[in-house]
Amino acid sequence: MSELKRLDAGHAPAVLAFELANRTYFAASVSDRGDAYFDRFADRYDALLAEQEAGICAFYVLVAEDGSVLGRFNLYDLEDGTAGLGYRVAQRVAGRGVATATVRELCRLAASRHGLRTLRAAAAHENAASQKVLTNAGFVPVGPADPADLGGKPGVWYQRDLTLRQPQSAVSPTG
Repeated sequence: MSELKRLDAGHAPAVLAFELANRTYFAASVSDRGDAYFDRFADRYDALLAEQEAGICAFYVLVAEDGSVLGRFNLYDLEDGTAGLGYRVAQRVAGRGVATATVRELCRLAASRHGLRTLRAAAAHENAASQKVLTNAGFVPVGPADPADLGGKPGVWYQRDLTLRQPQSAVSPTG
């Protein structure tokens, strides 16, 4: 059984292991973070925690029973009841409903814990898996995304109104 947890300092080794183990997999659908990200991981991680502490962002990790990270789920630019959503899941759980179930759970937390009313997420045209996750989690397309928002790739912005009741699904985070 996996658990969605708020990012904290203790997750750093598992997050780094997750990013390194899935780097090639992620680069196939989103921009690679680059060597500098990994070279300065500790500094960047501390900066994320500072942003979270300041209330600008809220970062979550999906943690497996063995303590490994199965996914990262981020709420960023929290302002006026709205935030952006970003996420990535490990290759070993991709295609099993894990991302969809966890995005749904994060939507619930976004409303109940963070007081958000609207979430937005961008997906590249070529990233059909992410588009499917967003659609299955109750997001609707609202317009084109600037390639600058997607690492130079064209795409679509999706949005979900968190004040509307969404249908429940039988998909579990463990697939």
